[in-house]
Formats: sequence, C-alpha cells, structure tokens
Amino acid sequence: MQQKSKLFLQALKYSIPHLGKCMQKQHLKHCNFADRYYNRIKLKKYHLTKCLQNKPKISELARNIPSRSFSCKNFLPIKQENKKSLPENMDAFEKVRTKLETQPQEEYEIINAEIKHGGFVYYQEGCCLVRSKDEEADNDNYEVLFNMEELKLDQPFIDCIRVAPDEKYVAAKIRTEDSEASTCIVVKLSDQPSVEASFPNVSSFEWVKDEEDEDVLFYTFQRNLRCHDVYRATFGDNKRNERFYTEKDPSYFVFLYLTKDSRFLTMNIMNKTTSEVWLIDGLSPWDPPVLIQKRIHGVLYYVEHRDDELYILTNVGEPTEFKLMRTAADTPAIMNWDLFFTMKRNTKVVDLDMFKDHCVLFLKHSNLLYVNVIGLADDSVRSLKLPPWACGFIMDTNSDPKNCPFQLCSPIRPPKYYTYKFAEGKLFEETGHEDPITKTSRVLRLEAKSKDGKLVPMTVFHKMDSEDLQKKPLLVHVYGAYGMDLKMNFRPERRVLVDDGWILAYCHVRGGGELGLQWHADGRLTKKLNGLADLEACIKTLHDQGFSQPSLTTLTAFSAGGVLVGALCNSNPELLRAVTLEAPFLDVLNTMMDTTLPLTLEELEEWGNPSSDEKHKNYIKCYCPYQNIKPQHYPSIHITAYENDERVPLRGVVSYTEKLKEAIAEHAKDTGEGYQAPNIILDIQPGGNHVIEDSHKKITAQIKFLYEELGLDSTSVFENLKKYLKF
Repeated sequence: MQQKSKLFLQALKYSIPHLGKCMQKQHLKHCNFADRYYNRIKLKKYHLTKCLQNKPKISELARNIPSRSFSCKNFLPIKQENKKSLPENMDAFEKVRTKLETQPQEEYEIINAEIKHGGFVYYQEGCCLVRSKDEEADNDNYEVLFNMEELKLDQPFIDCIRVAPDEKYVAAKIRTEDSEASTCIVVKLSDQPSVEASFPNVSSFEWVKDEEDEDVLFYTFQRNLRCHDVYRATFGDNKRNERFYTEKDPSYFVFLYLTKDSRFLTMNIMNKTTSEVWLIDGLSPWDPPVLIQKRIHGVLYYVEHRDDELYILTNVGEPTEFKLMRTAADTPAIMNWDLFFTMKRNTKVVDLDMFKDHCVLFLKHSNLLYVNVIGLADDSVRSLKLPPWACGFIMDTNSDPKNCPFQLCSPIRPPKYYTYKFAEGKLFEETGHEDPITKTSRVLRLEAKSKDGKLVPMTVFHKMDSEDLQKKPLLVHVYGAYGMDLKMNFRPERRVLVDDGWILAYCHVRGGGELGLQWHADGRLTKKLNGLADLEACIKTLHDQGFSQPSLTTLTAFSAGGVLVGALCNSNPELLRAVTLEAPFLDVLNTMMDTTLPLTLEELEEWGNPSSDEKHKNYIKCYCPYQNIKPQHYPSIHITAYENDERVPLRGVVSYTEKLKEAIAEHAKDTGEGYQAPNIILDIQPGGNHVIEDSHKKITAQIKFLYEELGLDSTSVFENLKKYLKF
C-alpha cells in the first residue's frame, strides 16, 4: 500500500502550478495535525472496473491525486484469459497496443487517495466523494457525499480534500485529466449531506476554526495560471465570502499552508527567488495577519511551528544555501532569527518534517540521499546515509509522533518503505519480497567535467549482465531549470527499457537543484549556457567511458528541459541519433517578449527580460532552440504537444517544427541524392493539461519511435510493457 504526504517545503515551493513551465511531479501531500484531530492520507486499492470512467492521472507534487502502486507481483507474467487472435499482418506495436486495450479489466488495480479525519475516511469512489468509518474503509460500506457527475465534467477526479476541524464540512477540489481548471465544492456533513458552496479555479485551500467555533475556509483563486487573490468564507447561517488579500506584483503568486500542528495558517507570497510569509492565527482567523519578514530580493524562507517557536528554512546569509533557523513566534522578524542547523556544501534540502521532540531533514548530498534527525531537546544530530539505489523520496504520513515513515524510489524500482523510530534511534526497512531488479541491474554515480571544470553528477542504470555496453542503446534524461531536480520517480516504461538492455543516464546539469541553490543560480539567466555545456560533457563522458555510442544515443526531456535538448540539437547534433520531447519549451525569446502570456512575468527570474534588457535578449538569442535552427543534419525528433496547453503554447511548438523541417529540407537539397533525412514527428494531443505522464498512447508511441530510429526489434519490449502498465 502506498501512502503519501506533502510536507511544508514541497507545499510551498513546488505545488504552485506556475512555478515553472512544468511542475515536478511526485507522490506527495501534506497533512495537518491538531490537538483535536488529525488528517492522514493513505491509499486504497480498487479494481479498475469500479473506477473505469474516472481513471486518474499520476499524482502531481502537492496534489492529492490518485496514483498507481507497484509491488513485486506486478513484475510476474500475467495469465491471459479469453485471448483473441490478432491479424497476422499487424506489426508488433499494433498487436501489443490492441492487447493492452482489450486486457481484462479485473487484472488491473488502481489506487485512490484518502484522507482520514477522526473516525472517518474520505475518498473518491467512482464518480463520488464518499466517506466510511475507518474500520470499514476496505469494504464497500460507504456514504456518498457528492456525485461529481453533477458538475458535467469529462472524467473528473478529486485533486485534494480538506475536512473542517469539527467535521461539519468537507471541501474537495475537482478537476479533469485534460485541463488545469478546477472547482472546489464544500459539502455540509449531516444525515443528508448537501452542497453548501462551489468555488471555481481554486488553487490551495485550508480550514481553520474561529473563537465562535465557526469553520472558516481560506482559499486562493487562480486566474490564467496566476494565483494572486486570497479569500475567506463561512457557511451555514452566517454565510459570507470575502476577498482577504490581493498580491499586486504580477511576478509573485500566493499559496496557503497550514502548519503541521494547525496553530498557524501561513500565507506564502513568492516568486522563483524571493518569498514573504504572513501568519494567520489558527485560533483567531479574523485578526489581522502578522508579517514574519518583508520580502527581500533573493531571500527565500519557509515556516513551520512547534511549541511557540517558528522554524525557518531560509537561504539568508552566507553561504546562500538553505539553513535552518528559529525564533519565538511572537518575535518573528529576521533580526531575531537564530541559526539552528547548517547544511553541508552541495546539499539539496528535499523536505523537512517536524515532530514533538525531533526535526527530520530529507537531504540530497553529492547525488546521494540522507536523512538527518535533529533532537530538539539536546540539539543532537544523527545523519543516516540511505541505500545507494535510492534516487528520490516519497514523503509519508506521520500520524504517529514516535515514528517517521517515508519511501525511497528510483526510475526503475517501485517505492519501498522505511521508518525511523525515534525511541530506538534506528531506521527500519520494509521486509518482504525483494524486487528482482536489485539483482539484475546496476546503478552508478558518475561525474562529467564540464568545459569550465565543474563536475556534473550523473546517475546511470544498466543491466547487470550486459556485455559490451558500447553497443547498447542509451537514453539520456535532462531538465536543468527552475532549481528543480530531474525527475527520478518510478516509471515502468523505464524499467522495461533496462530489462531490454538499454542504458539510462540522468544528467543533473546546472539550472536544476540537485546540488543546492547555487547549482540553480549557475544555470539561469545569463548562465543558461552552463547547462548546455554540462549536458554535452555528460554525453561525451558516457561515450568515452564505454556507455553506448552516438549512433545508439537518444535524448529525452519535457517542458523546460526542451531548451537544453533543442540547443544541443543545434550545436552538437552528431552526439545523438534520436530525441523525444513532451510539451517542450523551444521558443524562449518570443515567449519571454510576449507579456500577454500568463507566465511570462513570473518567468523573468529564470530566463531574463529580453524586452527591456538588451544583454538578456542577446544572450537568449545565442541558445534559444527556435532562433538557432540552421540547415544541417539533425537527429530524428518526436514531439508530443497538447492542443490547449497554457504553459507552453502550441503555436510555438508548431513554429519550431515547421522551421526545423524547412532547414532539414534545405540541407537535404544541398547534400544531394542519397541523404537520409531525419524523421520529425509532431504528435498533437487533445486537452489543456501540460504534461500527461501516464498517457498510454504517448508512452507506446515514444518507445516505438525510439526502437524504429535505432533499428531495434521492439517485440519483446512491448510484451514486457504490457506487464507493467497498470491502467
């Protein structure tokens, strides 16, 4: 069973839809604890036959979205029943796709998100928001609170659930897979539950209770991907809905976070490099909010609370990396912050969790994962190095103050549970069947030297018994923007590729966040070319060390990762054979000069302002993929774009594709007969979402493209893929 929680750093830094051209997606959700109650998120299995009309997409970071779970049994062959014969003239891809589409539904399971509040569990069942008593949660004995069919949406799913402190109301945010628009419905809990209110385009929302025991819902309103307004609402006899705050600076956005002990509701106003936090008293929400520290350009800070003290994770001071500070809650200004704990150099703070007597930091240091357990009574620190196969954390619910549970994962290995027990001071590993991938694959931590001497970390996976790795196909992954880590969550299609002999390489280039805030700073604005140099160095290093060769090397990226991939295709196309891109950002210059687009102003800290700064304009021109297309040989490129994508407008992707095809045609004409032109494929999918990670059609199309371009037999990979994709 997979559980998930969103702790405060992810909640504030990564859950905002417009923190970048794409959000980093993980299985995380935050929990709010109070003396009177606690919220716990867990996951429950359902046969697909129950939820076929509401198939959820994979969970996004800080969103309570249903997600898939995997165990060792998923990697065993599936017995086929009622198998129908397929036409002999079908190719391998079409045969397997047909099998996938006609697979008996009862062989698949999905997982729905739940929130536990008091003695009830709230979750989605089919098209309905329901609740059941905790002890009956695994049965079909539940109470329907709201039928989402009333919203007349296409395949709606519950994105997030919040229950009012005294369980008089429940609020749920509902959206669809092909759109980022959402609706928040508030249901009055009674013998006959009824919809009390409905709010459109809600981003974050939290409940508090005032001095009169009245439930107050605070929520943020999102318009054109921008989140600037905070509202508060009450219901019942004293119904009201009023705007509480409006952020005037268009480059900032607002997000609400309830501290783990529910003592304060924090209103976080932030952009890519600067933040400002206001405290709303969780016991007196009608009182004016208290400013912790006015925004200072370049200073980020995030706040938790414990025993009348604020714990502040901030980059203030030198070095400009995150450090943990604390101050009394009644003297929150920056001059009162006392240094509490500092991180090692090249350390990324992934998250922080607060307990009664301990603070737990989840860290990434030199491309390896650590957990630091700080004793708050004696300021002791225990640092735990985690297994080298692990590439990412999945934060877990922690309703038990004596334990800190979490999961570890990698791109080719499903999540595995770990629990740190404070009383024993030990980390306990989940027992059970060991995933067979641990004995059949190898994970390597390598470094490439970029042209300025900077060492760039890489994570490489390949089959243990592979011989002559130089003749194996290589799939390189890159992102390198917004200080976001390259996604290392489990993906079954990546597992299939390794099983089929592929080498996977994840290049943690500058512009990302793997080595801390400075790593991001060294790859943004007028240092963006560092990321390109890092990517080039990584691929050349892999080839030099015997991992594949240019004719078998492929490269993949999504969203803002398309900038570096597109730039490399222009500058060093000979390193690659094929490329796959999803919702790629390819026309940086024209996008950043168009202030009518919803994200342009918020993106200035990442890409620069070419409209007012000639230096920025000239710098963007020198690497922008669209601006630097020229008649030359290119690798084959497969692009997946979405028709109504608001983050990366379709017209920019189409313009890039057309210009690229024209350049290739010109090069082919100049080269003469016998020239084998690359394949340039633009696959436009319907819908208004940005990236649909679980799209069956996209996954199979991309894999088919890679195998065809490299001239590989795809029969076995699609047969194996059938075992892993549990839709």
